[in-house]
Amino acid sequence: MTQGPLAGVRVVEFDAIGPVPLAAMILADMGAEIVRVARRSGQTWEDTGGAVLNRGRPVVHLNLKDEADRAAALTLMSRADAVIEGFRPGVMERLGLGPDVCLEANPRLVFARVTGWGQTGPLAQRAGHDINYIAVTGALNAIGPADRPPPPPLNLLGDYGGGTMFAVVGMLAAIISARSTGRGQVIDVAMTDGVAVLTSLFHAFRLRGLWREERGANLLDGGAPFYRCYACADQRFVAVGALEPQFFAQLLVGLGFGAEDFTQYDTAGWPTMAVAFADRFLTRTRDDWDRVFAGTDACVSPVLDFGEAADHPHNRQRETLVAHVGILQPAPAPRFSETPPVFDASRGGEMRIEEVLSRWPSAR
Repeated sequence: MTQGPLAGVRVVEFDAIGPVPLAAMILADMGAEIVRVARRSGQTWEDTGGAVLNRGRPVVHLNLKDEADRAAALTLMSRADAVIEGFRPGVMERLGLGPDVCLEANPRLVFARVTGWGQTGPLAQRAGHDINYIAVTGALNAIGPADRPPPPPLNLLGDYGGGTMFAVVGMLAAIISARSTGRGQVIDVAMTDGVAVLTSLFHAFRLRGLWREERGANLLDGGAPFYRCYACADQRFVAVGALEPQFFAQLLVGLGFGAEDFTQYDTAGWPTMAVAFADRFLTRTRDDWDRVFAGTDACVSPVLDFGEAADHPHNRQRETLVAHVGILQPAPAPRFSETPPVFDASRGGEMRIEEVLSRWPSAR
């Protein structure tokens, strides 16, 4: 029996990389019943994400250029609440499975289309990846030190922040709407659009004259000495986020400085403050500083690698990362008090399309 707040919601996922599998994983973690449709042969994304990103849902292999398999996919979508796909614009239409066809078969269907550039615009048909999408939003230019090129922030910002999260929110909103109106719709999830929304605070800063376009010159981009990372004696790092005056005061105490030594928001004094902080952090190891600031609100944290993060006491107590089918991986989030999601190994693996259709015996 499926558990979680989305128990009973049916979703068809077309195999992809980037935002789509993480969105499907999150929905499956919340209890949605998802079927992943992958190619019968040729390139699939089984190895990209593997047992982590593909958890919680079975896969069926179909050749969407074959008439019978294409008909089976359409039947599956006619019985679903939602579809999520990440092809370039026009691909699903050329396969005969575009939104018009699917919504005719299932007027309540939510059809989520996740791309980097969106379904329209001069770049819609261009290839790209996370780094390209965040580049044109202004977000990439704001990240990193002033004297070096902007570093790619993994693929967390474009793929997952601008893509996955807006796909999940959009799908849930549209499913709620379809259940009250009886009408489904198409969701155009562009990573460029999503990342632009994520930069809203910085547009607000610009309007007030509180944001300089050069990197490393602002409050949240490393320009502030009390909001950045520092190297320690063992060449590991601590993260400092003492934005509020009361937290800054505790930071000074832990570092051995007096309240009279620095004025927090006197930007003219930031270069001197940054040098002093950097020199002081170099006098002890990362774990020494972790002990110094333990129990304080100085907002100083050790910068951990992925292996260390799994062993951190806070993460262990909350079971932020858990072993599932022998693989250490992030636990479902967020936490629900009444409908907690659970890992269910029986929901994975390969299935035949006939078996899936027998589980979804009728249209919604």
